[in-house]
Amino acid sequence: MCNRCDWGQSPEIYREYHDHEWGVPVYDDQKLFEFLLLESAQAGLSWLTILKRRESYRKAFDDFNAEKVAAFDAKKIEKLMQNTNIIRNRRKIESAINNARAFLKIKDEFGSFSNYIWGFVNHKPIVNHLNKMAEMPPKTPLSERISKDLKKRGFTFMGPTIVYAHMQATGMVNDHLTSCFRHKKITQMANK
Repeated sequence: MCNRCDWGQSPEIYREYHDHEWGVPVYDDQKLFEFLLLESAQAGLSWLTILKRRESYRKAFDDFNAEKVAAFDAKKIEKLMQNTNIIRNRRKIESAINNARAFLKIKDEFGSFSNYIWGFVNHKPIVNHLNKMAEMPPKTPLSERISKDLKKRGFTFMGPTIVYAHMQATGMVNDHLTSCFRHKKITQMANK
């Protein structure tokens, strides 16, 4: 049995996510948008709640295609409000559409959303050396700065805690515990 971060032990869906996705650097715009949409949907809920609905979100939000989501209209919002497989919160659904539009504006300005978001860390992951879960911050001054900039650019449901969770998920920061078997592997990816 290998050592892993406490939260990644169980259930199986957490273990799979922890072992194969969490902390792996993501540079693909569509994947970055997926995590932004899911993280904002998670606000006030557990990540497990969203992770269990991930495939339903994929179907409901056109495979996380920002261009398609940005074009959603009132009729589509009503259809999503009837979808029992996603979180039926009107403000979060409207936020996803709004954020898709803001995402596309950033993409136009910077050439890609990846260029923009990774620019905050000089295009290189931050490698932390945490020994226990209690050392893991819910937000950082950097996530506060990114959140502020995203909000200035029109994003909603994108506070510093959500931004930090996004940074962890997409490998902008490696917060695997030093005792976790993924810490070394993710650190090697960061040093490439």
